Amino acid sequence: MIPVAAFAMQPLLLPELFPLDLRRRLSLVTRVRERVIDAFDGPLDAEILITGWGCPRIDADVLATAPRLRAVVHAAGSVKGHLTAAVFDRGIAVSSAAEANAVPVAEFTLAMLVLAAKQAFARSRAYAAGCWSGDALPGVATPGERGGLSGAVVGVIGASRVGRLVIGRLREHGARILLTDPYTSGEEAAALGARAVPLDELCREAELLTVHAPELPETRRLLDDRHLSLLRDGAAVINTARGALIDTDALVRHCAGGRIAAVLDVTDPEPLPAGHPLLTLPNVLVTPHISGARGRELRRLGEFAVAEVERLTHGHPLQGAVRPADLGRLA
Repeated sequence: MIPVAAFAMQPLLLPELFPLDLRRRLSLVTRVRERVIDAFDGPLDAEILITGWGCPRIDADVLATAPRLRAVVHAAGSVKGHLTAAVFDRGIAVSSAAEANAVPVAEFTLAMLVLAAKQAFARSRAYAAGCWSGDALPGVATPGERGGLSGAVVGVIGASRVGRLVIGRLREHGARILLTDPYTSGEEAAALGARAVPLDELCREAELLTVHAPELPETRRLLDDRHLSLLRDGAAVINTARGALIDTDALVRHCAGGRIAAVLDVTDPEPLPAGHPLLTLPNVLVTPHISGARGRELRRLGEFAVAEVERLTHGHPLQGAVRPADLGRLA
């Protein structure tokens, strides 16, 4: 019997995540409901729910209207925003395309690391004021050795999916990589191509620091004033994870003094209010949470989700399976 599948997400996302050819692939293994669900307002007969950004929260009340539901396949990253414990308590299989979404984040991070290593953002703004490439940047500390990533000491906080991809790309560029992650041993870090160190040591030694940890109670403001004070003059902090991992007020003070620089794709709060100092400092670049999949990149998430549905219908293990034990460590 071919299972019934349904989409639950912002309707406008459907053609970007699932172009016609991917929907045709789905139709070979499921009977897909045409209506895209953006509110659970009635019975749900689907056995497989394919979710995306904007999916309404799935709690015990929703599950009571969906007796046949046996799998939720998320065509995006974290499932924490729309899945409750009730889903796992009922034994429903859950999958996420976080692995696919990690790729554009890692690519964005590497690009920012390359540019930060050359102080490209501060120098671009100083150029307009008459500073040429070899001139000192007024009010901004310059690292002892400027240049690309080859030989640079890069600190990575978090051996997450994105963190591991970033480490792999940094190795290709000849960087010396330090890693802080409470769940990764020294041997595992070495296998990745990094040296495991405590956070204090990472902050003291890194020329560039990139954040890839989940937001949890124990990681909120992980980079506080003390840790930011440990960074060497001219260091740069890149954050494509969660804004709350950095103490915003402390970061403003350190960047405003010109001692360190920052590239922030995420902030706390998000979005920043108009006129916030991080938006105007010459050594800070803030982007509006764009590092994850966007535009043409969204198709990759749809492809991952379709492949998961195919695996599910053929009785194969899910590549992006999310288990209850994982929730405490996921973004």
